[in-house]
Formats: sequence, C-alpha cells, structure tokens
Amino acid sequence: MKKTDVVALGELLIDFTMNGESSQGNPLMEANPGGAPCNVLSMLTKLGHSTDFIGKVGKDMFGEQLKNAVDEVGIGTTGLIMDPEALTTLAFVKTYPDGERDFSFYRKPGADMQLRADEIPEDLLKNCRIFHYGSLSMTDEECEGATRKAMDIAGASGALLSFDPNLREPLWESLDKAKEKIAYGMSKADILKISDNEITWFTGEEDYEAGVKKLRETCPNLKLILVSLGPEGSMAFSNRAKACVKPFLNPNTIETTGAGDTFCACVLHYVLEHDGLDYEEEQLTEMLTFANAAASLITTRKGALRVMPDRSEIEEMIKG
Repeated sequence: MKKTDVVALGELLIDFTMNGESSQGNPLMEANPGGAPCNVLSMLTKLGHSTDFIGKVGKDMFGEQLKNAVDEVGIGTTGLIMDPEALTTLAFVKTYPDGERDFSFYRKPGADMQLRADEIPEDLLKNCRIFHYGSLSMTDEECEGATRKAMDIAGASGALLSFDPNLREPLWESLDKAKEKIAYGMSKADILKISDNEITWFTGEEDYEAGVKKLRETCPNLKLILVSLGPEGSMAFSNRAKACVKPFLNPNTIETTGAGDTFCACVLHYVLEHDGLDYEEEQLTEMLTFANAAASLITTRKGALRVMPDRSEIEEMIKG
C-alpha cells in the first residue's frame, strides 16, 4: 500500500491580492498563501486525502507564513525546504471586474526556482499514488532537473503522473521555450489538466476536440485529459468517452484565483476513489460536475490555499 495519496512539487509563494484602497487612494494588498501545487493539495486534504509537498521557500517572514499555512491545512511538509540563502517568491495579482487576473512575479531568482535534484525526497515519491506537477518548476535549469528526477522516480514506482501546465508567460525566456518544456511534461503524464487558452496556444486549434486529438497523437500516454473552459464549464476525455458539463456561475464571484487548482484537485479526488482512468461518459460527467461546483465556490473567496470548500458545501451547491 502506498503511504501518501498525492505528492506535488512546485511553487509555494505569496499572492499579494487587492483588498481595497487606503485613505490616500493607494491599493491595499493582502498577503495570501498560494502556489498552484499546494492549492491542489489543500483541496485534496479537505476531501480527506493524505498529501505531501516538495518545494523550497526562503527562511524569511514570508517563508514562515507559508510553512504555517501549509501546516494549518494539513499538508505534509516532508519535502518542504526553508533555505536561509533564498528569498520566498512573491506574486502580485491584479484582478479585473470579470474576475480575470494579471500577475507580476518577484522571482529573479525566487526560492522555488532553487530546488535541486539532490534535495528530492525519493522515498516520498516511491510511496505515493499520484505525483502532481506544473510547468513553473521547469522555467530554470536547476528546478527543472529536480522536477524531471521526481517524475522519473514516481513513474518508475507505479504512481500516476498528473500535469497542469499553468502557463505564466512572464516567467519564461520565450514562449518557444515554454512550449518545449510543457511538451516534455505532457509526454510523461497520465492525467492532463489544461485550460482553454493553453490548449489553443499549444496545439494551434481553436476547436478543443481537435486540440485534444492532436495532444493524443503527440502524447499517446495521456489517459485522461481535462479542459477547463472558465465561464463555459469544462470538458473531459478518456480513452473511452468524452463529456462536457456547464459551469455553476456564481453571482458572488470576486476573483478566479485558485479555481483551476480546485477543479484539478477534485478530478484527482475522483481518480483516487475510482479504479483506472478509462471512464465512461456518465463517470466523466459526475467528475466534472463535482469539480465545477468546487471551482465556483472558491471564486467567492480571497485567496485559495486556506479557504478551500468542504465536501458538504460542494454537494449543497450541486443540489441547489
């Protein structure tokens, strides 16, 4: 039996998000714990799964805040390194009226970029059911080496590999380089969660089903592909079936930070509770309905990592 349900590797950072204005008209920024991999783990932990994180923060005030937040929500920290020589990565998030965002990163370099291959906890990866990763840990040669090593160890040990590209264009030397590294991440994955704009960018196809077909041709190992469509809902493709589910549009939405991560976590939750990945349309629909509802709930909250919805809230939204 594997000891840990999901291990994730990548960025753990502070998301500075707008929270009103001062009396002088200056923006007030709230320091929210964030980072896609830990957001995914937080939702999974809320749903009762055992989780652990591999990554690096600085041994500074922000690193301490992040360590405390991860401990608070119950994510394991076997692979979390607090480096006294590094500075914790910061992201400043501008939110638009429709909930969409722009990011400015303070990461030249940030602690998350400095994770080394020799710092990877091999036993943790050998004893997990799913290993989840993104592309931000491939933007720099050093952390890319750590990510590739982790993929290899987890894959060789029989874990499912889950990949969310989570493209952040400002962090890449070029989009060609981003495409090259993301292609490698996809080539190793069993499960792919990709957004509508990412699949169009990566495949050149405006039609999402045509894009999925192209992904399958280049990455035949992909067994389950999820396409998040924002306010249009989501789609899922197994080797046997496909499904498309409408969103739960929420009038109380304030920002979309963490929505994709919450969605991804709920998909992995479904995978952990059901054998195999070769789902029928009915199963894909059930999976997407739960994931869409959870993603809708997180858009009503500031931040993500510390405020994930619980199962009863999600089920209530589905009933409603």
